[in-house]
Amino acid sequence: MKVTGSLLTGATLATAASACAVDSDERRIKKALKFTMVEEDSSILERFSLLKRLGFDGVELDSPNDFDEQEVLQARDETGLLIPGVIDSVHWSRPLSDPDPAVRQAGLEGLKTALQDANTYGADTALLVPAVVDKDTSYDEAYVRSQAEIRKVLPMAEELGVKIAVENVWNNFLLSPLEMVRYLDEFESPWIGAYFDVGNIVNYGWPEQWIRILGERVLKLDIKEFSRKKRDEEGLWAGFEVEIGDGDCDWPAVMEALVEIGYEGWGSAEVTGGGAERLREISERMDRVLVTS
Repeated sequence: MKVTGSLLTGATLATAASACAVDSDERRIKKALKFTMVEEDSSILERFSLLKRLGFDGVELDSPNDFDEQEVLQARDETGLLIPGVIDSVHWSRPLSDPDPAVRQAGLEGLKTALQDANTYGADTALLVPAVVDKDTSYDEAYVRSQAEIRKVLPMAEELGVKIAVENVWNNFLLSPLEMVRYLDEFESPWIGAYFDVGNIVNYGWPEQWIRILGERVLKLDIKEFSRKKRDEEGLWAGFEVEIGDGDCDWPAVMEALVEIGYEGWGSAEVTGGGAERLREISERMDRVLVTS
């Protein structure tokens, strides 16, 4: 894989992140969302401008993507809307835990591309679903295989100044915060941490407990909701069909836990998107829950 754009060091990214914190109206949590949520038939620059006007501080892009690199960078620089992270978009189809070495290699190349794209955009994390446990992949196999593959790219992550952010998702893997801590700490590297999805935990736990246990390992947050009532009455996936602030996430407790661990990073909405009015509603809902006492 060829590294495109200027190679940004870890120190450079740290300086940019510090400057961003000052420019974000002193919010402890800076607001972002996924670019795929923006359902507007317009240019990248116009969509970045819209998000900035609606009060977002940043936006996360999938990797790989078919965007023109210079167009993305121009939109970022002209609007001041940052790109804090990218999402490895091949980790589900080509998991690092797959029994087939060729599939794992393809997944590894996808992670490398995500790290490179993150560096190009000035992002400091690449989101990764590390493994999938299923009928053909046992839990212990997923654990060992995924760690072995991730270790191969940690030197590259360090060189690029981009951390690998492991997300907790419904992949039958890393089902407790204690296990996630163990999994991450076994790498013995500062270049890997947790991308903590608040809503994903509500189905079987309490996000504030996970946050306290993960502590400084939390690199980024996904912001969404989950309703246990809708889950019980309408089915498992219906639990996500609730707006931010209207589900069973105890946001005051979550924010208290984030303050305790000293988290002042990014929270990225991951909900159903839409046009300008829908995105405005998401921004306002995030403002209502991402507050500290």
